[in-house]
Amino acid sequence: MRFETSTALVTGAASGFGAGIARAFAAEGASVVIADINAAAGRELVSELGTAGCDAIFVQADVSRRDDVRAMVQATVEHFGRLDILVNNAGYSHRNKPIAEVTDEEFDRVFAVNVKSVYLGVQEALPVFRRQGGGVIVNTSSTAALRPRPNLSIYNSSKGAVNILTKSLAVELAADGIRVNAVCPVIGETGMLETFMGVPDTPENRAKFEATIPLGRFSRPEDIARAVLFLASADAEFITGATLEIDGGRCV
Repeated sequence: MRFETSTALVTGAASGFGAGIARAFAAEGASVVIADINAAAGRELVSELGTAGCDAIFVQADVSRRDDVRAMVQATVEHFGRLDILVNNAGYSHRNKPIAEVTDEEFDRVFAVNVKSVYLGVQEALPVFRRQGGGVIVNTSSTAALRPRPNLSIYNSSKGAVNILTKSLAVELAADGIRVNAVCPVIGETGMLETFMGVPDTPENRAKFEATIPLGRFSRPEDIARAVLFLASADAEFITGATLEIDGGRCV
C-alpha cells in the first residue's frame, strides 16, 4: 500500500469526486480526514471507511471560513499526529446561465469556495508541513479553466485562478519540500452534473455533452481519484506545478 504511513485531509469529501478520492486513499492504507459541510453524508462515509479498516474521522467545515479551516487542520493533527496530504477538493458553481443573470451572491460564493478555500487551506496547513519537513497539496481545478464552457463564466474564471495559484504555490513552496499540483476533471457523474449542464439530466441532454468528449463519457470519481493518488505519491516526487487534465481528450 502506497500511503499506509500517511494522513490525507480531503475537503468536500462527503460526495462526488471527494468521496472517490477519500475511498482511494483509504484503500491504499492512508488515514483519512473527511471534511465537508454535510455532516450526515460525511459521518456515513467515515462509518463505511471504518468498516473497511481505515482510520478515518469526520470534521464539519465550511472551507470558505478561516475558523472552520483552522479547526479542520487542528483536528487532523490532534487525532493523527501529522498531516501529509491536503486535497483542496471542495467546489461550488452557479447554475449554467448567462453572465447577465449571475448574482453578486453567486459570484461571491463561487470564489469563496473555489479559490479562497485553497488560500485558507494552504495557510493553515503550511506550519504543519514546515514542521514535518514537507508535504503534498493537490487542488481540484477543472477543464473549465482550460477550455471554458459558455454560461459558466464565473465558475470558469474561479478555476483559472486555482490553476495559477497552484503554479505560484509550487514555485514559492518548493524550498520547503512541499509539492503543489492540480487535477482538471471534465464534467463528471456527480451531484453537480445538472448544475453544469443547465438543463435536466436526461439521456438526451447527457448525450449532447458527452459528444464534446473524445472518449465519449463523463469523468467518474475513480478517474479523478487515481490521478490524485499518483500526484500525491512518491512516483510523482519530481512533479510540482502541474495542472493535469482528466478529461477524455476534451482539452485537446
